Amino acid sequence: MSTAFLEHVNVTVSDPAATAKRLEDWFGWKIRWKGASLGGGTTYHIGNDSSYVAAYSPPDATTRVAGDSYSQHGGLNHIAVVVDDLDETETRIKAGGYETVNHGDYEPGRRFYFHDDDGIEFEVVSYRT
Repeated sequence: MSTAFLEHVNVTVSDPAATAKRLEDWFGWKIRWKGASLGGGTTYHIGNDSSYVAAYSPPDATTRVAGDSYSQHGGLNHIAVVVDDLDETETRIKAGGYETVNHGDYEPGRRFYFHDDDGIEFEVVSYRT
């Protein structure tokens, strides 16, 4: 059996260019591809050589998902990103005006959470001691 890994996650955002810029600033990722996509929309692929976030926006205005994703079938609860230096990453995120919450230090790593401009929750985790 071959080893499986998650290649990408595709999320709908209000402004894929702005989302790409934030992901570059927060995590040091790069735009792998950008262009026209499904239904006349626009998508940016932002990540590294092995994985990425696809930030999609349709041609018409989007609306924020109502309610709690944790109580909806198919809800996107959060995107987890592993970093080497948790404190440095948190400093960059806070510098952008984002509030970090739910700090945890338990096996197998340290972590915190925050929401981006579209309400997408990110978990940032480091397995380094």
